[in-house]
Amino acid sequence: MNNAFRLLIPMIFCFLSVHGVSQDTDRAQGIIDKAIEAHGGDAYDNLAVSFTFRKKDYSIKLDNGAYKYTRSYTDSTGQILDILTNDGFERKLDGYLISLSEKDKKKYANSLNSVCYFALLPNGLNDPAVKKSMIGLNKIDGQKYHVVQVSFGEEGGGDDHEDIYVYWINQKTYTIDFFAYSYEVNGGGVRFRAVKDHVTVGGVRFQNYINYKHHDKSVPVDSLPFYYVQGELKKLSEIVNEDVKKL
Repeated sequence: MNNAFRLLIPMIFCFLSVHGVSQDTDRAQGIIDKAIEAHGGDAYDNLAVSFTFRKKDYSIKLDNGAYKYTRSYTDSTGQILDILTNDGFERKLDGYLISLSEKDKKKYANSLNSVCYFALLPNGLNDPAVKKSMIGLNKIDGQKYHVVQVSFGEEGGGDDHEDIYVYWINQKTYTIDFFAYSYEVNGGGVRFRAVKDHVTVGGVRFQNYINYKHHDKSVPVDSLPFYYVQGELKKLSEIVNEDVKKL
């Protein structure tokens, strides 16, 4: 075989492989962009809302890349106010800033960020650490869905960057009607969430979910709709943001 042809073959396969991956990524990106648009689009640029989640009061303020998340509640120590911004996290007790260990600061910041992150989905899915890929098409309860997998880079992906998410995006409306994820902390497992209802406030769609689990922690995340349709998932809780309103 001609030496030049020997060299050309792996180059051709390399090009086809990279080209396929590129197309796959571009398609996933396009679908996520449409989902963000369907859920709020430009309204995410300037948003100020409050809501109650599990008896704690939250607020979200977004201003063209700047953000401020708050959580307030009363416990045995007094009135707690947690604040998370681009500059970091702080906690106030009865109006006074208190000192926290780095471990506690990280724990409280992560829990506050988690509630606000899920409330704002799919807005965060274009963050730099997010990696998107197509799984394909799926049908659930007669509706057709684009299925997109999301993973995270270690840099900027947070403590749970090894988690894998899968989103089922309605082919007609481009809303996220279902999503699932696998996680590693506390022994690991999988979760599946189905939209219960939604409300639009400030031009942004806020969704509430029913949260399910599968008894087998190792079951593939993208197979969970099959078990959902078969009634084989166990309901764990409801993820409900109450009284969402503009500030």
